[in-house]
Amino acid sequence: MDGKADSADGNFRALIFALLALACGHMLSTLLRTIPAVSLDVMAADFHTAPQTLASLTSIYHFAFAASQIPVGAAMDRFGVRPVSLTLLAGTIIGALASGLATGPESFVFGQFLLGVATSGMLMCPMTLAAKQMSAARFGLWSGIILSIGNIGMLLSASPLAFVVEHFGWRAGFWISAGFGAAVAIAVFLLVPKQPAAHVDPSSPLSQMAEVLRIGLSRPLRGLIALALVSLAASLVLRGLWGGPWLMEIKALGRIEAGNVLGLFTLALIAGPVLMGILDRTIGHRREVLAASHSLAALLLALAAAGAPNYPLSNLLGVKAVPAQIDTMLLVLMGVAISTQPLLFGMTRQLAGAQNAGKALSAINLAFFLGAALMQSATGVVAAVYGLPAVLLFMATTLIVGTTVFVLYTEPSKS
Repeated sequence: MDGKADSADGNFRALIFALLALACGHMLSTLLRTIPAVSLDVMAADFHTAPQTLASLTSIYHFAFAASQIPVGAAMDRFGVRPVSLTLLAGTIIGALASGLATGPESFVFGQFLLGVATSGMLMCPMTLAAKQMSAARFGLWSGIILSIGNIGMLLSASPLAFVVEHFGWRAGFWISAGFGAAVAIAVFLLVPKQPAAHVDPSSPLSQMAEVLRIGLSRPLRGLIALALVSLAASLVLRGLWGGPWLMEIKALGRIEAGNVLGLFTLALIAGPVLMGILDRTIGHRREVLAASHSLAALLLALAAAGAPNYPLSNLLGVKAVPAQIDTMLLVLMGVAISTQPLLFGMTRQLAGAQNAGKALSAINLAFFLGAALMQSATGVVAAVYGLPAVLLFMATTLIVGTTVFVLYTEPSKS
């Protein structure tokens, strides 16, 4: 009996180490997708192009990321987590090197496309392994741990990356990421077990994509899809792109100071899902919590925009611009308010039923990152024409529109 218990404990420890190795791949993904937040200006100067133009072009990352998720998921069913993860990590290293070697917007966009494809499965890999190997109770715990580990990548791309860019240039961020990717690949090779392919769904990736889209566009899920399109997009685009330029250009902070503020925003994005989970368990009413939290996030964005020079809040207070400390507070509050995406997954499971839960969740995930790509493209145009305050107002407006459609297409909670 003791021998069996020791063997079980040993197997579980091995699984934990495998999950930690794979979760570091998700951390690398979040690091890479948020590098432009504190380096967009120096990248644009190096490429002799406008920051707004480069911002629009980098949305290719999110488009590639969104489009690749379902084929990558099918590959994991067919070939297993380990070979898919190693392939994606190899592609991530190549994409990081290509981005760091870029000589202009076109070559940089190519590097971003490679990164979007390669990092698309970095969250799915540890989640799939955990789902296959763990009980439902343990999976619930470890899914949260995996997400938290992944979000550390956004912390690395705040103050630490700002220091690297300030002293060694923006390309160094991609060199370091490539080295990190190589270390993660070695860890995955050594720690993740070889497992037979599941062959759960033999249909082609194209047919799976069509089925996911059909379920996502069905009436029960339309409201959730509408909110998913703007929810994660608001936090990712603000944290990964416009947060840095807003703090440096509008609020006159130094790069490292801006990195510190973005670090606090990231901590809020890490803590927010846990706090919202506690709120969900305490009061329930997911629909109402989602609507209220996204409306609050929109209000906070509008208040931040109103504090820009010559905007209403600054004029009302009689200052050139509202102090950056207020922006820090607004960003932290917004980070907590916008972190209700796990409740969207919970509602999706309820509405889609067990038979279609996987495809429905894939539709929501696809909407999250497609929305981020569309938001990044649109805000690049808005910034070029109307300026950064208009970007925040545009994002606030999309949150209100998404929340309104969500409320119209969903029914009030019964608990």
